[in-house]
Amino acid sequence: MYAIIADSGRQYKVEEGQEVTIDFRDLAPGEEITFERVLAVSGEKGMQLGQPTLEGAVVTAEVVGPTKGPKLIVQKFRRRKNSRRKTGHRQPLLKVRIAKIDGV
Repeated sequence: MYAIIADSGRQYKVEEGQEVTIDFRDLAPGEEITFERVLAVSGEKGMQLGQPTLEGAVVTAEVVGPTKGPKLIVQKFRRRKNSRRKTGHRQPLLKVRIAKIDGV
């Protein structure tokens, strides 16, 4: 059984027990988060598609903890001006474990 959810402008294909990294929210580890924007659910009843979302379908997840994305290097260079600048960035993310998928 899997579901396709939408969160923060992105779509994720999730299964129960899977760990997913989503955009950062200030939540403590062990807290529960619910995703109401479920686009599709595939299970014993077959594939159910929303138009655009499924009414009453909810995906529940447990917060594992915060994490960081990959290091991105931003380098600015102006030729012949002796101007160089190098900075880095790591996006904060939140890792969640999918606990339950409630289809319609």
